[in-house]
Amino acid sequence: MSGVTGRTVVVTGANGALGQEVVRALVNAGSKVVVITRGAPAAEIASLEGVSAYRADLADRAAVRAAVEEIRAAHAGVDGLLHLVGGWRGGVPIDEADPADWDFLEAGLIRSLQNVTQALYPALIASSDARVAIISSTSVAKPTAKNAAYAAAKAASEAWTSALADAFTGTAAAAVIVRVMALLTPQMRADAPERKFPRYTPIGDVADALVALWDIPPAEANGTVETLVPEAKA
Repeated sequence: MSGVTGRTVVVTGANGALGQEVVRALVNAGSKVVVITRGAPAAEIASLEGVSAYRADLADRAAVRAAVEEIRAAHAGVDGLLHLVGGWRGGVPIDEADPADWDFLEAGLIRSLQNVTQALYPALIASSDARVAIISSTSVAKPTAKNAAYAAAKAASEAWTSALADAFTGTAAAAVIVRVMALLTPQMRADAPERKFPRYTPIGDVADALVALWDIPPAEANGTVETLVPEAKA
């Protein structure tokens, strides 16, 4: 039995490939999953037993708070948040970076995290064993000129998560940062069977690592940065 068994976990970004993989892993581990999506949830996850769906634009503070009120009214408690909202903009020299790219990244990677963690904070603190995790990037440690906005947004989301970890000190909750270089999906492998994808992390490995967070004592997990990057093969 996993530590997440019987726990209620909120997953954002659940319609993405990683999100769907994580929802399936949580369900298989015996947890109750709550997804918050901007549009309709993917049929593949909405049909799973133990999954309930709510809709909100995570960049909209009022909409997030309304969705969380519904969640708290429908569930006895909330024991976790896996914030998997993604998005990328970049690939141009730093002096050519479009301010609109930053607006997109700030809303998706930072504001959404702020809104959902603030709304869920009382429930997470009240839990007997809660975890919060974000997926970040190894580019935070070594940003490049063509990825300046993306790396800066990821760094900001890490700073927020670290501050949340500080707020969790002495409680039964923990906030964790998980870094990857890039994610590898089964579809990517199918589309390019000859490609090696060095240092790409399979989404199944990320899902397993997130589910396993409830097997680590909160004081030990809180504030940690876990890097999930496979070693390059010779």
